[in-house]
Amino acid sequence: MTSSGTASEDAAPRSADVRRVTKETEVRVHLALGRGGPVSVSTGLPFFDHMISQLGTHGGFALDVSASGDLEVDAHHTVEDVGLALGQALRSALGDKAGARRFASVSVPLDEALCDVALDLSGRPFLLYDVELPPDSGPLGSPSFEPQLAEEFWRAFASEAALTLHVALRYGRNPHHIIECSFKAVARALREAVRVEGGDVPSTKGAL
Repeated sequence: MTSSGTASEDAAPRSADVRRVTKETEVRVHLALGRGGPVSVSTGLPFFDHMISQLGTHGGFALDVSASGDLEVDAHHTVEDVGLALGQALRSALGDKAGARRFASVSVPLDEALCDVALDLSGRPFLLYDVELPPDSGPLGSPSFEPQLAEEFWRAFASEAALTLHVALRYGRNPHHIIECSFKAVARALREAVRVEGGDVPSTKGAL
């Protein structure tokens, strides 16, 4: 595996480019925080592309993600590695997090579904994912995205971004709505957490 990430020295925008290569996948990510802008996602999984696009659009990021992977084996490798690369890009773009708001929480509805998200740019990776899907939930899109892969994505993302992330479904019935609701909720929480509102590192330790 090879991986690289660089953060821009210019705080506006804070940006990063990451390339992650393994025997199973190749992922490239460009991320710029707090500027809006174009969002382009191509992973070979149309439903997953739609979900990652929610992060850029509702997070207020400029985002370009491309991935090629062994989808003939399973979508798991591609989904997980995109999560790892995106998490690394976020952590790199945030730098020392000076001035960042750090904490955010939000409730987001999508038709009958409602998701709660709370996060902390803590430097301590942790995921609590309390999203119970209907028992008859089947794959989404073609090639197929298995709904349970959403949890694997968030685990990988939180690990590399080094953030504390709680995602909870309050209620919902449609698997598409439930998953999309969770992605939009994380995006809106990230939009608030990364917002610069001061100059100091938001921690009594002086570092995150």
